[in-house]
Parts: sequence; C-alpha cells; structure tokens
Amino acid sequence: MALTVGTGPFGHTPGGVWNRPMPERRGLIWFEDSPRRIRGLLGGETLVDSVHAKMLHEHAHLPVYYFPEDEVRTDLLRPSPHRTTCPFKGAASHWTARAGDVVSENAAWSYPDPIEGAPPLAGYLAFYWSKLDQWLEEDEPAIVHARDPYHRVDVLASSRRVRVLADGDALADSTRALAVFETGLPIRWYLPAADVRMDLLEPSDTRTGCAYKGFASYWSLKGGREDGADVAWFYAEPRRDVERIAGRVAFFNERVDIEVDGELQERPVTQWSRRAPHALAPR
Repeated sequence: MALTVGTGPFGHTPGGVWNRPMPERRGLIWFEDSPRRIRGLLGGETLVDSVHAKMLHEHAHLPVYYFPEDEVRTDLLRPSPHRTTCPFKGAASHWTARAGDVVSENAAWSYPDPIEGAPPLAGYLAFYWSKLDQWLEEDEPAIVHARDPYHRVDVLASSRRVRVLADGDALADSTRALAVFETGLPIRWYLPAADVRMDLLEPSDTRTGCAYKGFASYWSLKGGREDGADVAWFYAEPRRDVERIAGRVAFFNERVDIEVDGELQERPVTQWSRRAPHALAPR
C-alpha cells in the first residue's frame, strides 16, 4: 500500500491528482534508508541482522528490504542456477539458504550488476519473506511482508449509523462502529458482533494475513451467494496497534451495500471486488 500500491500516488489507481505531468509510473522505483533493525531467522539461525537496510518501493509492488552483504550470513547461502531479469533493475542472481537441516531454495536474490538508471543495488541481498521462518523488526515479530513506513492505520470511534444490507436483507445496524482509515484502502467499518445478524452468516475456510493488523478469519452468507464470495471478516487477535478491532465484524464494501447515516455508499472497485480476497494483502 502507500506510495506504490492501491490508491497511493504511484500506485495502480492513484486516489488524487497532480498539478503537472508526472513520469510514467511503470518501473518507477524509490530506494531509501531504513532506520529499523531487521532480523531474519531460518532453522534456528539468524541469517539476517541488519541496521543499515534499504527499502525499495516499486510501482505495483509491495516494499522490499535490501540488506548489505556484510549484515547477511553469506556463509549460509550458496549460488542457485535460477536467474530472473527485471527491465528496470537488470539480471538477478539467486541464492539458496541452508541452516542446519533446513534448506530454503532460492530464498534470496541480488543484482550484482544493475542496469544504468537502476538504484545502487550492487552489494545488497533481498529475501522472499515467506522463505525464512521468522522476521523481526527490532524485537517484535513482522508478518506477511515488510511494512511500509508510509502506511497508516487509524482506528476511530464513530457514532454514525452504519447499516449493512445484502439483497435487501439487513445484516447489521450499529451506532457503535470503529472506523478504520487505512492508507490506500476504502474506509472499513468494524461493528460489534451484537449489532450484526450473525444468524445470517456462516464461517468460511478463508484465512489471510495483514502485516499491519494480523491474521483474519472470514464469514460468508448462510445459504451461499452466486459468486461464492465471502462478505465479512474479523481479527480474533489483532496486532497491538489496532487491538480495539478484536472480535469486531467488518464487511466488504465491495460486496454488500453499506449505508452511513442513511446515505448509500458507492461500492469501491478494488482487488476484493473479485470473487476471493488476495491471500497476502491487507484489507
């Protein structure tokens, strides 16, 4: 989210306008210092321990940490025959990690000779987040993907009346919502379960993770829908910064009708307008 994804200024569908022509967004890259200590663990070994990491923001991609080689246990890496090419960064070499008996194929990549115009990537290594067992920012767990420093999640109490309807049926009616304003996303209304017709919902098998809020479980409409889509979700144990949303129910603005103080809200067009939510993206 934030700079390069969603409605960010360099994202898929910018939510604002510039006062002058901007460069082509495709391939646009921002490479900056990160002040955080970042650690990555595999097989009980600390593979990455970095206080001089860089963060790369690229149009249409989530941000990625790049680590100086001297802050990576390169003795636990061996070259892989796998090769990829990026038209904006150059040819990438890949590395397989081994820690004890644990092997993670093609866990890391580097650009030893980036193309002209690319950021100064030589001497840095990046890792696929899911290829390591655990990541830490300072001493706290980091999940799903690197967190964007330009991404905000604000949770605000609201007395506005929020009604949720599906095919004419009222699914919820509340004046005790928490309004969640998250960078690049539509406003999400988190409602007390007592204000939701839980008898009209049934648990779904869908589970997703959000780097900013935690792991979510889902509900679908009882009896199903033609498109088979889930309509609501909740966080049983959200991350500390948003712990107030614990156990509350939020509905996809894209899949049901939401009225706020009697005004029907326009359904936003996002990746969740389709049948199923993206497994790794925050809502």
